[in-house]
Amino acid sequence: MRSSSPLLKALGVAFFCSSQTLAASAVIGIDLGTEFIKASLVKPGIPLEIVLTKDSRRKETSCIAFKPASGTPKLDEYPERSYGSDALALAARFPSEVYPNLKTLLGQSLGSPVAQEYIKRHPALQAEENAERGTVAFGSKSFAPGNNIWMVEELLAMELQSIRKNAQALAGSDSPISAAVITVPPFFTAEEKRSVHLAAKLAGLDILDLISDGVAVGLNYATTRQFPSVSDGLAPEYHLVFDMGAGSTKATVLRFQSRSIKDVGKYNKTVQEVQVMGYGWDRTLGGDVLNALIIDDMAAKFAETPKAQAISATSDKVLTHGRATSRLTQESQRLRHVLSANADTQANFEGLFEDIDFKYKLTRTDFEEMVAPYIERVGSTVQSALTKASLEVSDLTSIILHGGASRTPFVRRELEKVIGSAEKIRSSVNSDESAVMGAVFRGADISPSFRVKEIRLFETTPYSTGVKWTNVEGKLRHQRVWSPLSVLGAAPKEVTLPALDNFEATFYQTIEDEDREVMTLQATNMTASVAELKDKFSCAEADIRFKVAASLSREDGEVVVSKAYVECEAEIADKEGIMGGVKNLFGFGKRDQKPLVGEGVKDTDDHVEEAEEIISSSSKSAADSQSTPAADAKEKKKEVVSVPVGFATSEKGISSLSKASLKTSLNRLKAFEASDLARRQREEALNQLEAFSYKASELPETEGWQKYATEAERTSVLEKSAEYGDWVYGDGADASKADLDAKLEDLQSIVNRVTQRIEEHEKRPELLEKLQSTLSQSTDYVSSLRAGIKEYKDWHASASASSDPSSEATASASTTSANADSDSDADSKDAKDAKKSSMQDVIDEIGPVPPVHEEADLQDLDKLMDEVRTWLDETIPKQAALNPTDDAILTITQLDRFLDRFERAGLELTMKGVRNFERKKEQEAKKEKAAKAAKDKAAKEAAKKAKEEAAAAAKKDAENDEDGVSAEDETTDKTADDHDEL
Repeated sequence: MRSSSPLLKALGVAFFCSSQTLAASAVIGIDLGTEFIKASLVKPGIPLEIVLTKDSRRKETSCIAFKPASGTPKLDEYPERSYGSDALALAARFPSEVYPNLKTLLGQSLGSPVAQEYIKRHPALQAEENAERGTVAFGSKSFAPGNNIWMVEELLAMELQSIRKNAQALAGSDSPISAAVITVPPFFTAEEKRSVHLAAKLAGLDILDLISDGVAVGLNYATTRQFPSVSDGLAPEYHLVFDMGAGSTKATVLRFQSRSIKDVGKYNKTVQEVQVMGYGWDRTLGGDVLNALIIDDMAAKFAETPKAQAISATSDKVLTHGRATSRLTQESQRLRHVLSANADTQANFEGLFEDIDFKYKLTRTDFEEMVAPYIERVGSTVQSALTKASLEVSDLTSIILHGGASRTPFVRRELEKVIGSAEKIRSSVNSDESAVMGAVFRGADISPSFRVKEIRLFETTPYSTGVKWTNVEGKLRHQRVWSPLSVLGAAPKEVTLPALDNFEATFYQTIEDEDREVMTLQATNMTASVAELKDKFSCAEADIRFKVAASLSREDGEVVVSKAYVECEAEIADKEGIMGGVKNLFGFGKRDQKPLVGEGVKDTDDHVEEAEEIISSSSKSAADSQSTPAADAKEKKKEVVSVPVGFATSEKGISSLSKASLKTSLNRLKAFEASDLARRQREEALNQLEAFSYKASELPETEGWQKYATEAERTSVLEKSAEYGDWVYGDGADASKADLDAKLEDLQSIVNRVTQRIEEHEKRPELLEKLQSTLSQSTDYVSSLRAGIKEYKDWHASASASSDPSSEATASASTTSANADSDSDADSKDAKDAKKSSMQDVIDEIGPVPPVHEEADLQDLDKLMDEVRTWLDETIPKQAALNPTDDAILTITQLDRFLDRFERAGLELTMKGVRNFERKKEQEAKKEKAAKAAKDKAAKEAAKKAKEEAAAAAKKDAENDEDGVSAEDETTDKTADDHDEL
């Protein structure tokens, strides 16, 4: 058998390791909302489960905060971080250190309308522009200058890190989490998606897919349903997902259908298909803008109060006051939620602005009057999606609601008005968790570690994408390559461009009638590639075309260029390849090859060949008809030939972070993680010292301490516990972990010493009795083993003495004498059988059972028993002479150690017996085998000898027979002669 090669072995090991890694991998889905972030997990053994926060909530508030430390911050120090509702609760105290709803700022420049509206609603935040990318960043007073500017992506990465930790706690340490599918709004541009990628990368997550919110909801909807099969001629279903969250409103028209496709072998299978047919959105219509209406109304009402007017407090002053705005923002959200189920509500503020209290009341009627200008925007979003999908309301099977703001009463009424009835509006999915469950299902579908229901997803781009370049005349040319609703991840498209030296083209997205550049393509060796075409194939300059194969990435819709080349149509000699030579070898040549003359081969396609020859001859000149056979064999034909062109691509728009900046950001986040860990450890040390000080203060009054602790020890514990207990609330609150550990160790050293005495007193009698009992049992056991060994040796010595030659001769003579008298022998046999009826008689005859142990096996246990006897004899009297406050000499630690040694020695003795038995059994088997072989050999030799003796005897008998016949013949002849003579 041929052994496998080292390469195959290495590949096998690599495949095994990779399969094990994939088998243990986990994937998270993240619904990146404006107000809340939700996460779900899938791993082997945990199918599609919501990740809970540290407070056991199913969603986390999208907020992060820095809690300033006392004193001036240092350059290498990091403040305490809070997430979710804990962070939002700090807004009233530290409004400049709380960062909510960061999703709206992704990919936005500082001067964009979105960024300016955010800054207006959060006046306490110190917004700045990131110098490298031009995007929004924030300065924090919790850091030292030079380390206080944080990009929005860095802040969002911290939130994602917190989500990942919660998911890791659910998945377990055996399933590291690094892959994620994140939901984004359908209107996110390439720049906004790049910001999501950057935040995920900083958080240590690899994005498998960026799936739009509505598509994720539709995917979750499809996981539990079957749809009409278009293979059977049935019409597909159309559903509209209406998603109104805190930041925006989206409508997504989806087509659901099933299809029968080819499966393995002769079988077919049915798959579900979900395809996006149209998008509609309103970027600014959401819960936040509704909250802003309430905030403005509260500020205006506050300014109208007499106390506010007395200090000239205007609504603008209130709205630019960071702490007041933070309190109004938190309360506005609560008021809006209450009004969704109640007709009116109210809020009370203590010291809202300049220590002025304020009471505010709002009815649902008043609220709906505020939002009246926004109501029509709900219907226009739905109608926009239907228009892009080329569908009518009547074509929809249902409207699926998602998002917290979709539960607002006026939103529901407007949808009923647009649709015409309430029958099609369904709450068939979880309006809070459907998107995140669809995202994690998508992750499980993409990951090779899982097998899920086969649902083919066709997500489309919301924007048209084109390419532009400058031609040889210096004019700017545009070409649209992908229209809106082009399927992401489809086969690449070939774009024909001019083959110019140093050619450069730019891809762009058309967003709101504005062409936003997303990527630049630069040809790197166009001149050399064109020259190669000219030299090899004699292509004319005008005939050369430059082509680029590009597609839209399935993951995020970015333009991906897969190859670039120049081509032209040239005349190429018709060369036979390797397959042609092989065909000729076996007689399967080209159809135009003529049979050899005189072979009588008749082609069934004679008429076709004749027609081809007539056509060929009509197009050739007389000179061509007289050409040589070699020229005919190399007939030229026109083919398209190409040469690859090297290219380089670079992102346009908001630039990516440089490698140096990316490394700096990663290092800062790692340092933040280390700081958090050190802070948690210091807090644990502080809590331990505080708890132990309180516990130690009560110990001297207990009965055990009164008996086993000295007066000095009791006094010391009381003093130190009081001192350290007060210290933790004073200077110790800011002490280092080393100082906390040192004081804890100091107090524990005294307490543990007395505690050890008490424990010794409680446990010593039982352990001592157990050790003495074990020693006694071990002594008896060893004695019994040794007696068995001696008995066996003595019997064998006696048996050896009784089996010497003189004894054997006497026994033989006795046996001969006994055999002489048959009656006496019969009586002796009966007596012997009666004697063997007892076990002792059997033992006397065949000897005792062979022991499994040898004398050497008992030596270790003998040594241990001697050591224990000596130790007990020495320590028991000394221990008895000690006072209760003295430290023990006969310790429970040593008692436990001796008991453990006895247990291990006994186990080892047992294993030696097993090994001895197996060895003797193997030796006996070898002896039996050797005896059997000797017996077989003797038997064979005896048989051979008997055979030889029989053959010799037969030969001798034959010779004797021949001699007898000769004598008889002579006698007969003599008788005949005598007869003749007579």
